[in-house]
Amino acid sequence: MELKKNPEFDLNRNSGLYFEIGLALMLFVSYSLLNYKTYDKQDVTLDMITINEDVEEDIPLINVVTPPPPPPPKAAPEVIIVVEDVVEVEETVIESTEISMEEAIEERIVSVEDVNVDEVEENISVPFAVVEKVPIWPGCKGKTNAELKKCFQENMITHVKKNFEYPQTAIELGIRGKVFVLFTIDSNGNVANIKSRGPDRILEKEAERIVSLLPQMTPGKQRGRSVNVPYSLPIVFKYSENKP
Repeated sequence: MELKKNPEFDLNRNSGLYFEIGLALMLFVSYSLLNYKTYDKQDVTLDMITINEDVEEDIPLINVVTPPPPPPPKAAPEVIIVVEDVVEVEETVIESTEISMEEAIEERIVSVEDVNVDEVEENISVPFAVVEKVPIWPGCKGKTNAELKKCFQENMITHVKKNFEYPQTAIELGIRGKVFVLFTIDSNGNVANIKSRGPDRILEKEAERIVSLLPQMTPGKQRGRSVNVPYSLPIVFKYSENKP
């Protein structure tokens, strides 16, 4: 006769369930240990502040006696003016100035000499690159437009180098870059409409100052007539650590 085990007392029956429960507990403990944080303890000093009671001072009341306002002035008695009877005025008949169809219109012959024609000067602008005759720098000589243009540009570079001053404020702030100065040599040879565009207003002011010192030139011409010639001048501001 074989002995049979009672299934209720079989220890291996729920071993898988016990294993899963134990594994879940281990995972929970490991996760809690990994997220556990510690903080440094700091000494805390508690001070007590003693607040004195505010002392209320009795402020004396000052009574200001204001005199009553003066009584209003008495109204002037009404004056009754007797007006005499109005004289009748005769109405004036205003005749019409319109011309009727029956009246003849006087013919008038207008000659050309009676008409005044005012000449209006036009401000014509021609770019420096295409103008027939470029503005002439004082002292420049040349037979062709190319020679005059070359002399103009060489004198412009010399003028910028001679009058160039790097602003001390820009050096202290480390400001540098290229400034484009736009200006016009008008029909009288003067420099006008100076505008600039650059990385900072400090450099723009210095560039405008240099251009404002340009001398008066012989104006550029287009078809034998003096015209405005716009010009663009780039000025580069850069410095080294030892010398600007």
